[in-house]
Amino acid sequence: MGALLNTVRSALFVLFMAVTVIPWALAVLVVSIFARGNVVYWMCVGWLRTAIWGAKLICGVHARLHGFEHLPDSPVVLLPKHQSTWETFAFPGLMPHPLCYVFKRELLYIPFFGWAMARMDMIHIDRSKRTEAWNLVAEQGRRFMDKGHWVIMFPEGTRGPRGGKGTYKGGGTRLAIATGRPVLPVAVTSARCWPRKSFVLRPGVIDVSIGRPIASEGRKPDELMREVEAWIEAEMRRLDPDAYVGQAVPPAAPNSARQP
Repeated sequence: MGALLNTVRSALFVLFMAVTVIPWALAVLVVSIFARGNVVYWMCVGWLRTAIWGAKLICGVHARLHGFEHLPDSPVVLLPKHQSTWETFAFPGLMPHPLCYVFKRELLYIPFFGWAMARMDMIHIDRSKRTEAWNLVAEQGRRFMDKGHWVIMFPEGTRGPRGGKGTYKGGGTRLAIATGRPVLPVAVTSARCWPRKSFVLRPGVIDVSIGRPIASEGRKPDELMREVEAWIEAEMRRLDPDAYVGQAVPPAAPNSARQP
């Protein structure tokens, strides 16, 4: 009975998103003719907050926040765990500064949602052209951070299963070193409620935990990413121990990123 109820709620949630995103995206496209930048960004964040509110109201998906006192005032490169669509929707509404996502350009072709994204200050790349993609990330990442934006990159690249760990790639730390900005590790237990490749959302609590900023000056990309990885994976086990039963405990997170 519980599974059926979750399915019905999830169907209502998808309908809710479809009904709200169309007029919202059309409004964004019209406004973007006359204004760009932060005006369009915060309009889009309004819909994302509405979607997260819908997940809470309809499907019982709540959020619990940890370590948000660690958020700096100056630009950073956010490096979050990636398990779900939830964090891509939630982070712009949680963070105090505009976020600049690095994502594959194919997402721009999604009707309404992608069209609105195309009007925002984001970095959309062609993953088949690695060198060109990196040059674009470095150039635009620096430009957007100079404007006060924060760049967000998912180190594992794609969504992973609950209790899983993908390969942490060094693109985010490479950008941080190139621009002289710190990195900010983030642990998110979103697969507990909204697993990847699943239509059905389950009621529960998603924990979002922010680590301390880690300076990038004088660091090597792979070395810095290993520090980010160690903190995130240790924090994931603390927040969602049931997902890691029987798995080996990773090395302790370095002091520079530990929670107090």
